[in-house]
Amino acid sequence: MKAKLLLIKNKINLFLKSSFLLYFLFVIFMGAVGISSYFFFTEKSKLDNKLLISGKTLNSLQKELATLKNEDQYKVNQELKEKIKKSEDTYTKAISSYEKLVNLRAQKQDTKDLDTLLAEALGNLSKLNYASAQAQLADLNTKIEKIETTVAQKAAPSQVAATVSNTAPGSGYSYQAVKTDAGTFNVALVAADLNSTRVIVDTASDSDCGNNCPTLPLATYVSRSGAFAGINGPFFCPAEYPTCAGKTNSFDTLLMNKNKYYFNSSNNVYSAVPLVYFSGNSMGVRGQSLDWGRDTGVDSVIANYPLYISGGNNNFGGSSDPKINSVGARTFIANKGSTAYIGIVYNASSANAALVLKTLGMDNALGLDQGGSTALWHGGYKAGPGRSLPSAILFVKK
Repeated sequence: MKAKLLLIKNKINLFLKSSFLLYFLFVIFMGAVGISSYFFFTEKSKLDNKLLISGKTLNSLQKELATLKNEDQYKVNQELKEKIKKSEDTYTKAISSYEKLVNLRAQKQDTKDLDTLLAEALGNLSKLNYASAQAQLADLNTKIEKIETTVAQKAAPSQVAATVSNTAPGSGYSYQAVKTDAGTFNVALVAADLNSTRVIVDTASDSDCGNNCPTLPLATYVSRSGAFAGINGPFFCPAEYPTCAGKTNSFDTLLMNKNKYYFNSSNNVYSAVPLVYFSGNSMGVRGQSLDWGRDTGVDSVIANYPLYISGGNNNFGGSSDPKINSVGARTFIANKGSTAYIGIVYNASSANAALVLKTLGMDNALGLDQGGSTALWHGGYKAGPGRSLPSAILFVKK
């Protein structure tokens, strides 16, 4: 009987340790929130203590252990598992909401009221009040989505009326309204002839970087490379994101910069992320990075997702990623014959962006980073500048 009780105690201790680790993550998360928002820190500093395992919680778990021999072991274990699962699920939702708030701040939006709502949800989560916490997070996300839609609608250049045209320009900058079956979308794009233009990638780091990586504004990349146009590069991990702790400002997709250095080569041997490359007067596509060698004879290589257009066909088949499906400013790099394009489809989901680029007759098109990283340059910022970037895609004269 003693051996059996000892075994039961060990199992419960294991669950207690798992729960303690999860609550420890809450403390780290709240530290990140506190640093990122002065209002959040000053108004909600008491939440730090709430996120620690309270004496009441420990006492409750100790009572469960004391009465375990009079209860069904399977039932108790399942209840503890359920507590951990609910905590993990709610914590994940809270992280997602927080990162959305970070992107709104990067786009100069006032998130004070939303920060307060997030703090209240975290307070309920720290008390294991999952139902209230999840309801508050659902309310928070609804309010965030409304602001994101408003931001997306206002993000397009307001000083110039969009010219209605479904024809991509042959050169220079254009701001036009493209009519599709899903509606009309404003598009800002820069066109360049690849017979006289090279497409290169400039990076703030000279080699692979896993954490605390250097970044630069798009304008700096344009200036130091002698470019006449540029756009933000592929997805990276912003320093403001709690989930980016230990890998701030890094990116993990394949990329060859203007110095012919391949970033993240070792961890992309089996990568299914699509890529595009520029060589001479053409743009090529690979559906998976694993299909690409390490050719340094080309001008640039950029891996990212989604691949909107391939071989003239709409390649976007949907995504489970809410960041891809949400409405916003969709940046891209594309080509039509020997003409290269960089640009932004405004107030669009990825499905909308693919339809717009197909309507414009693009042969190939790849999505780039978005949200608070969005930036487009042609004789000055046409969009952005947004946050500083670890890489940028540039048009330079040959």
